[in-house]
Amino acid sequence: MKPVRILFVCLGNICRSPLAEGVMLDLVHRAGHGQAVSVDSAGIGAWHVGAPPDQRSISVAKAHGIDIAALRGRQVGVADFAAFDLILGMDMSNVRDLGALAPSTMAGKVHLFMRYATGQAGDVPDPYYEAADVFETLYQTLEAGCLSLLARLEERAS
Repeated sequence: MKPVRILFVCLGNICRSPLAEGVMLDLVHRAGHGQAVSVDSAGIGAWHVGAPPDQRSISVAKAHGIDIAALRGRQVGVADFAAFDLILGMDMSNVRDLGALAPSTMAGKVHLFMRYATGQAGDVPDPYYEAADVFETLYQTLEAGCLSLLARLEERAS
């Protein structure tokens, strides 16, 4: 597989994007592509820089055998546009914010996660103000998207 660097981005980097990072890393390693695919996550805002993921994201990941507890929030920066091949926003608001931050020559790296991964437009809803059970739905959405994304990357490589 051709090497690819992926950055998942949500609003604060504590719910959706770190869970997407964990899910994608797990899938990549199980598929034997750990050397070719690197993954990270970041947030649009700086509210949670240095903080661990939301406990509900940690818990749902752990229930599926994935440990994201050591991840720490960080804010997306201009340097990320040079460092990553794909920058995937969890919702259209994230994509708009990323587009405004992106150097004009690198704006083509920014995509809506579900549209890029599955071909279906749609936001990954922010579960921050929701009950813990919503995080299982979030996990299922991210897993489906990441599986589709991995298949797309494998197809591109062949």
